[in-house]
Amino acid sequence: MHRRADALISLRRPFLRASLGACLPSPWYPMTKITEIASGLRFPEGPIAMLDGTVLLVEIERGTLTRVHPDGRTEVVAETGGGPNGAAIGPDGACYICNNGGFAWVRGEGTLRPHMQAEGYKGGRIERVDLATGRVDVLYTHGPNHKLNGPNDLVFDAHGGFYFTDLGKVREREQDRGCVYYAKADGSLIKEVAFPLMTPNGCGLSPDGRTLYVAETWTGRVWAYDITAPGEVVKAPWPAPNGGRLLAGVGDFNLFDSLAVDAAGNVCVATLFNPGITVISPDGARVRHISIAGDAYVTNICFGGKDLATAYVTLSMTGRLVSFPWDSAGAKLNYLNT
Repeated sequence: MHRRADALISLRRPFLRASLGACLPSPWYPMTKITEIASGLRFPEGPIAMLDGTVLLVEIERGTLTRVHPDGRTEVVAETGGGPNGAAIGPDGACYICNNGGFAWVRGEGTLRPHMQAEGYKGGRIERVDLATGRVDVLYTHGPNHKLNGPNDLVFDAHGGFYFTDLGKVREREQDRGCVYYAKADGSLIKEVAFPLMTPNGCGLSPDGRTLYVAETWTGRVWAYDITAPGEVVKAPWPAPNGGRLLAGVGDFNLFDSLAVDAAGNVCVATLFNPGITVISPDGARVRHISIAGDAYVTNICFGGKDLATAYVTLSMTGRLVSFPWDSAGAKLNYLNT
């Protein structure tokens, strides 16, 4: 059953404008309640709002791809093991998954959070899941020159390929440098797009497919790359650290996780520790924050429902999937809404 959660969505004071440091005016949304769709999930991430009204998502700690029904029922679609992280529907109707290889976990009373790489970790991978049978096939374990460390999030373009982030893994005294790759869904091609990034996490495409957005977790930045051909982007010169142009950087203790883009081109980034959704205009000039109370790990957002005007959000530390109305349509995703 749907439950009205105690948490409220409200507008915090706007963040600083990324380029000028100027305060921005008034909030977008009036205060409203969220609807809790499901609870008891084991660190949910990667939501996909399916056309039949269900939501596919991964449970990272459980190592599964899970289907959530509108009444809150859940069923396991596939067992991937490791750490399934991001998910997207591909050109063949299968679900493609970024598997980070697994985390160690810190367990509290009713809470769960990741902590460094898992004991016995062997590497990351890109997987294909047949939604009819639950069969899991590994497509990629290596890039052109390096193994995949911690694939995190992915987005399909209109040419049968997908961009994905490799956030890397964290160990007690060191952590990997991150990367963005482009790969074909049939397993025939993988290439490096951007390197190095500091914990690249969410990625998405502008509504016209011409711009790739990548969020970095620990810097609280979003980078933009102009796409010239599938898997090819314009690289900004030094001092750009990774060839991207800085769309926004919000500062304070705002850690960026996964993202979605709405039909107006706004980049909507799930935000940790100042929990909520940070909304960045396509030119980076306007940055607003929608606060979601009750969970420090607001990890992902997708759009679905009638006119793609419902936001589905994963609250991972407390294991919940929630929804609330968005004030505009989400951008259509290739092979899902088109």
